[in-house]
Amino acid sequence: QVQFVESGGGLVQPGGSLRLSCAASGTTFTQYAMGWYRQAPGKQREWVASMTPGGNPNYADSVKGRFTISMDNAKNIMYLQMNSLTPEDTAVYTCNRLRTSVRAPWGQGTQVTVSS
Repeated sequence: QVQFVESGGGLVQPGGSLRLSCAASGTTFTQYAMGWYRQAPGKQREWVASMTPGGNPNYADSVKGRFTISMDNAKNIMYLQMNSLTPEDTAVYTCNRLRTSVRAPWGQGTQVTVSS
């Protein structure tokens, strides 16, 4: 059973940083492209960043230059380093495979709140 569990969220001031973790069980990050997503209350889930098995990253325009996605395949953990955070980054962050046909169930996610 493939499962991804997110952690590392919290309350941070504008301009601050957080590092989110996505731990995989029942699989590795080497088979399919992975992505980070976020969803604010009452809003649709949106794609934030992704990483292919070959190590090629992609980012939404809203986070490009501020967020960095990375993989630690030995630990089966994917990270999202978030810098220069703004209130618009406030959301529940989740991780999953990009391809809908191979998605795992969505986890609870980790809450990121950017506020002064």
